[in-house]
Amino acid sequence: MNERITEFIRAFADALEAGTFVKLTLGNYKGTDEHLQKIFLRRITTRKGERMLFQYRYDMRDLVKNYELGEARERLEKYLLSGFRNSHLFTTENDFQLDIGKRNARLNKGKPTFRKLPQKHHDREKHHLIDPGSEYLRALGVSSEDGKIRADQRDKWKQINKFVEVVDGLIERSGLMGKGEISAVDMGCGKGYLTFALYDHLVNNRGIAATITGIDRRADLMETCESIAKACDFEGLNFRVGDIAGAEVGSPDILIALHACDTATDDALAKGVAAGATVIVAAPCCHQQVRKQLRPPAELAEILKHPVLLERTAETLTDGLRSMLLESRGYATKLFEFVATEHTPKNNMLVAVKEREPDAEMADAAAELMARYGITEQRLATELSVQAISA
Repeated sequence: MNERITEFIRAFADALEAGTFVKLTLGNYKGTDEHLQKIFLRRITTRKGERMLFQYRYDMRDLVKNYELGEARERLEKYLLSGFRNSHLFTTENDFQLDIGKRNARLNKGKPTFRKLPQKHHDREKHHLIDPGSEYLRALGVSSEDGKIRADQRDKWKQINKFVEVVDGLIERSGLMGKGEISAVDMGCGKGYLTFALYDHLVNNRGIAATITGIDRRADLMETCESIAKACDFEGLNFRVGDIAGAEVGSPDILIALHACDTATDDALAKGVAAGATVIVAAPCCHQQVRKQLRPPAELAEILKHPVLLERTAETLTDGLRSMLLESRGYATKLFEFVATEHTPKNNMLVAVKEREPDAEMADAAAELMARYGITEQRLATELSVQAISA
């Protein structure tokens, strides 16, 4: 092995031993994997102890794995010999840059870019339930390597904390907090920002043995999320590929559906009811099924002849009917405006807690409301065997 490569690996090992290691980046990849671009290394602390996190940057996705510190050195040597031509090691004492050519290698040593190690504890004093320096937030791109929220992710950060705050309150209200073990399913979880945060909060803040499953139809996202969960030693958190309509959810305490569109929201709500979930959380959008059928009563015809008002009425009726239908099955419900992000306007959030016996009169009221507005079919009503009747 080239002497300069050996020196670079030795500098990495020495920095780990001395506690001066900040991060390491492998780039300019010329190996056999046509999709691999870079690898980022940083030291993390998990429940199993100190580990080295490897974040693999591919052209369309990221994968994350962690290794024991001793194995990290072996991995680094392997990657340096298998196609990475440019590497940067950052320590609090020096920076090292290794450039590997076809015939030789060059190692440059310079002044440190970082004088201090990344902080491990951040702004808990600001009453955030989630630590912005959490490894999964870094891996998901919400936080920078020094544990600070990225400027373009501040809306997402606000949404994450608000979501955890809302669900925490629902768990308190429902009595699940005293259970000691909580299971949840997040249907249509997307990139998993909220799924990770809820698991982190329940396990590390509340001390609850949580089991959470994220489900999404995009296999690449689920592979990335699963790799991050494993790298963070989140043993009770897993992700799998599936769609809302066909997914098996078991019997979770909590069912979440924040990215479901139109009738997919109803499919998720129906699954929550059928599974006997104690808490249901949804953020409905795209109320097209009701909008296409809507026939306003005569006294409202002049008002609702305007498309913008008809659209808003369809949204109000759809979410109102969902609330009524859940209440007919014994849930106490609440609808409120949820936090917006840069790319997502504010949506209503519908939350439900199972607190009482089923209410047949509420089901009849929902059926009468459907008939009054010419709605012959609404997916959740169909799933719960409620049909429109004459007022």
